[in-house]
Amino acid sequence: MGLARTYAVTLAGVEGQLVTVEAQWADGLPATILTGLADSACRQAPDRVRPALRNCGMPVSTARWTVNLSPAGIPKAGSGLDLAIAVAMMAADEHVPASVVAPVCHVGEVGLAGEVRPVPGVLPMVVAAAAGGVREVLVAAAAAREAALVDGVRVHPVRTLGEVREFYLARAAGASYRLADPPPVVAHAAPVPDLAEVVGQAVAREALEICAAGGHHLMLVGPPGAGKTMLAERLPGLLPALAEPDALAVTAIHSVLGVLPQDGALVTRPPFVAPHHTASTASVIGGGSRAIHPGAVSRAHHGVLFLDEAPEFRRDVLDGLRQPLESGQVVIARADRHVRLPSRFQLVLAANPCPCGSGGARCVCPPFRRNGYLTRLSGPLLDRIDVKLAVSAVTRADLTLPRGEGTSVVAARVRAAREIQAARWRDLPYRLNAQVPGSVLREGPWRLPGSVRAPLDRAMDLGQLTLRGLDRALRVAWTVADLQGQARPRRSDVEHALLLRTPEAVRVA
Repeated sequence: MGLARTYAVTLAGVEGQLVTVEAQWADGLPATILTGLADSACRQAPDRVRPALRNCGMPVSTARWTVNLSPAGIPKAGSGLDLAIAVAMMAADEHVPASVVAPVCHVGEVGLAGEVRPVPGVLPMVVAAAAGGVREVLVAAAAAREAALVDGVRVHPVRTLGEVREFYLARAAGASYRLADPPPVVAHAAPVPDLAEVVGQAVAREALEICAAGGHHLMLVGPPGAGKTMLAERLPGLLPALAEPDALAVTAIHSVLGVLPQDGALVTRPPFVAPHHTASTASVIGGGSRAIHPGAVSRAHHGVLFLDEAPEFRRDVLDGLRQPLESGQVVIARADRHVRLPSRFQLVLAANPCPCGSGGARCVCPPFRRNGYLTRLSGPLLDRIDVKLAVSAVTRADLTLPRGEGTSVVAARVRAAREIQAARWRDLPYRLNAQVPGSVLREGPWRLPGSVRAPLDRAMDLGQLTLRGLDRALRVAWTVADLQGQARPRRSDVEHALLLRTPEAVRVA
C-alpha cells in the first residue's frame, strides 16, 4: 500500500485554486475512485492516466486506487489535473520518490501515449500556485512561455511522462537532469488600423479622442457606410499600451478562453471585442452550467467592447451590461458559489437610425417600427453612455478634404491627457476621469463654480439629465479640459460635454 501527494490547480472563472492531489492504492478489487467534486473531464482522468503510465513503462498496481482532490468541497473542472494525478500515482507506486513530488505543482493534460498537453488557463493557474506558496511548476512544453510570465516560480517544461520520471529520479539522486528552459517571454502587439483612413466625420473623430482620453463610453447613430465601425475599430489604437499588471490580467483572461497567440506572449495592447448580435447572454456576459466561463465583456477587460447593430441584440444581453459598466466586474451566482469575472471595458454602441438604415426622408420603415427601433435600448443602459453622437453619411465633398490626423498623433494627445488625470487622482484609487464617482466631482475641492455648472443644472431642472447623467457629463467636461491643457473645466467645456450627451439640452439652455 502506497500514499503520495502533490499539487495541481483548478479554475473558477479566471481565478485559480490550489488543489492537493492524493493517491493511494490498497488491496481489493481493481478500481479507481476519484473524490472531490470533479466534473466529467476530470473524472475521466484515471482512464487516461493508467494506460499512459503503462505505455511509458510505468504500469501501476492492479489494486483499489483512491485519488482525492482537496479541498473536497470546491468543484474541480477540466483536464488540467491529469498530470498531477499521474505524478501522484507514479509516486504512490514507487516509480518516483514521493518526497520529491510533494512540493511541486503540475498542470497539463495527459494523452494515452504519455504525452503532456497544454490546457487553457495556464497563466492564472501558475499565478494561483505562486500565491499558495508553490515555487516550482511542471507544465506542458507548449505552455511554458505562458507560465514563465509569472515571477517567483521556476517553470519546468515537460513533453512526456517519461521526462517527468527522469527529472524526479535525477533530483532524488542529487544528479543534474535539466529540462529545457522555457523560451524567452516576448510581448504580442498586433498592428492597429490608422485613424487617418476615416473619411470626414470631424465631430465623431473628436468625440472618439475624448472617449479615449477619459475612458468614456460612446454611442454612434447613423446610416450604413457612415464609418461607425471604422471609428470603433480605431479606438484601441488611441489607448496607451497596458501597464504590466493590466497586461497580466488581460493575458490571463485570454488564456482561460484559449485565445492567446500561439507563442503564448504577453498581451500588451488593449483588446477589441465585437460579438455578433445573435450572441447569447452567457457568451457576452459570462456563465455556464458546471464551469463558469468568461464572456465577451471579460475578454474586453481594459479594452473596447463594440456592439454593432446594438438594437438587434437581445434585451437581456443589453441589460446585462449594466452591472459591469458600473462596477467593472460581473458576478455569476450559483447555488454553491459566486464567481467574479473582471470586466472593466469601454463600451461602443453603433446603431442605424431605423431598421432600413436610411433615416430621414428616405426611410421606408412604418412609423411604429421607426419610432420603436432605438427604444430597444433601455433607458438605464443609455443613461450609462457618456457620449451619444449622430453620425451623418459621407458626402462626395468629404472625399476632397485633406486626410485627418493619424492614430499616432491623436494617441500622443490621449497619452498626455491620461498623464494629467493620473497626477490629479494620484491620492485617490482612480486613474481616469470616467472612474471618478460623481460625489467627488460635485463636492469638495473638485466642485465647479455655479456659473460653470449652470448648463448642467438647467438641463437637470428640465428633466433632460438624471443625476447619473449629470455626473457623467461632469467627467466628460474634465476630460475636455485635460485635452486642452486647462487646470479646470470652463463653462464652454461643460457645454461641450452636454452637447455630446444631450444636444437638445444645449439648445434649451
